Amino acid sequence: MKKVFHKIASFSLALVVLLSTVSFTVDSHYCGGILVDSSLFGHVETCGMEVHQQLPSSECDISIKDCCSDEEVIVEGQDTLKTSFDRLDKDQQLFATAFIYTYLNLFDGLDTSIVPFRDYAPPFLITDIQKLHETYLI
Repeated sequence: MKKVFHKIASFSLALVVLLSTVSFTVDSHYCGGILVDSSLFGHVETCGMEVHQQLPSSECDISIKDCCSDEEVIVEGQDTLKTSFDRLDKDQQLFATAFIYTYLNLFDGLDTSIVPFRDYAPPFLITDIQKLHETYLI
């Protein structure tokens, strides 16, 4: 149960970090106040009612009001996730370096090839002293 909870928590935290850093743009096209098309990744399709700008002529100078509008909503994600080591004050830098140094050296053990009593010979056993004196520890 603990492993399952740990995996779910890890996945959800990774998903939160991913979603907080993603930025996207939503384009929308309105025609007369009614939403015609909305797009997340590309350009929106128009309704075909846009006013075409005509060359100004001396005969007629009538301006037509455009009923269509385009709207663009930009959602920007977070750019910086990691605090720089330079922004920490002196005490925090000292604590971080000491913690990292001791944590890395915590798991350094002795090599298996090192035998501390390799250069010492065991004492010679001439007689069994316990049997000789008939003293046994019980």
